[in-house]
Amino acid sequence: MSTYAAAGVDIEAGDRAVQLMKSKVAMSRRPEVVDDPSGFAGLFDVSALRGYTRPLMATSTDGVGTKVMIAQALGKHDTIGQDLVGMVVDDLVVCGAEPLFMTDYIACGKVVPERIADIVGGVAEGCRLAGCALVGGETAEHPGALGPDEYDLAGAGTGVVEADALLGPERVRAGDVVLALASSGVHSNGYSLVRHIVKAAGLTLEQEIPELGRTLGEELLEPTRIYSSDCVALTRAHEVHAYAHITGGGLTANLARSLPAGLDAVLDRSSWTPQPIFGVLAGRGGVAQADMDQTFNLGVGMCAVVPPASVDPALELLAERGVPAWVLGEIVPGEGRASYG
Repeated sequence: MSTYAAAGVDIEAGDRAVQLMKSKVAMSRRPEVVDDPSGFAGLFDVSALRGYTRPLMATSTDGVGTKVMIAQALGKHDTIGQDLVGMVVDDLVVCGAEPLFMTDYIACGKVVPERIADIVGGVAEGCRLAGCALVGGETAEHPGALGPDEYDLAGAGTGVVEADALLGPERVRAGDVVLALASSGVHSNGYSLVRHIVKAAGLTLEQEIPELGRTLGEELLEPTRIYSSDCVALTRAHEVHAYAHITGGGLTANLARSLPAGLDAVLDRSSWTPQPIFGVLAGRGGVAQADMDQTFNLGVGMCAVVPPASVDPALELLAERGVPAWVLGEIVPGEGRASYG
């Protein structure tokens, strides 16, 4: 007799996973969250938007790429959700939007309730750090398509920004200053190259790396720094013209997206020293500087473009919030490019 369970789908395990994650999801709750008795949808009270003159809703969706394979190999699943949140909300904040809520989606080969609860717990913690609510999600069991220990996750976020406060290239002016906000490490980009280097160099995730002061796996699972709350606070306190979230493509490619056609960003590579992990990857993998530049954040996870008068107070505010930041470069006449001077 054929049953859903015989096909590899365990409904009871899914129900247990939901029960285990409830208390973790509650960490991210905002006052605007409204419970849906059916549980089929997430509800968010947008009556607060009446205070806006022309509110623009912003939305973003992303995943964490093959970083999930590192989490799976190490059997550590409680931080990968924070990476997901960082990838989503820090795209939202680039336009000046405050993240309001997120939903997540987990596809797995087999529902292991404790593992699912760990993953969602990481998402909830990331939402708490970002100041947004986790209002819903979905876990799907795909036996045959994914192995029992395999999973992938994705998410979508929604935020709001006042129309006349929208940030971006049109606000950037010659003479503006580019500030760098430090990353926590590799974040969630370039892991296909990372895994290639690990294999080609004969490294193991459990291996202690002297330059890192911990195992390679621990370093590679360092959660993505979430900047959204810091960027929202900075924008509310001081004049900011643009942000750039440094993800796939590296620093110069992502910063160029926030520049108008007639201006360039000239960056000073000597203004910071990338974290040791980037030297380990370049050295053990024999990766050329150009490829490192185009693949990794190299220690800069977010950039803020501000007028000169905002530089000192912005750096002070970020320091108070525990975000290492420094002057990275300047905006000059050009062709809409970012490069090293």
